[in-house]
Amino acid sequence: MSAMTREIREIIREEPVMRGRILALLEDGPRTVPEIAAAIDCPSHEVVFWIMGMRRYGWVHELKDSEVEGYFRYEMTERTS
Repeated sequence: MSAMTREIREIIREEPVMRGRILALLEDGPRTVPEIAAAIDCPSHEVVFWIMGMRRYGWVHELKDSEVEGYFRYEMTERTS
């Protein structure tokens, strides 16, 4: 394992903190994982963990049929609570 690679538990633990940054970014419209990673200056592989966690708990969802260079675009899910 590279010294630059963080442990998965550490990455996942940051999801609640990163959620706000990612949701603020998605207010401007749907984005792909690489677009989100570039905008928040974080590695794409870490953004995947955060997006998948947010997707699992209903914060974001992927847009069907909106693949850009093989990536789905994600947008915020409207929440009532």
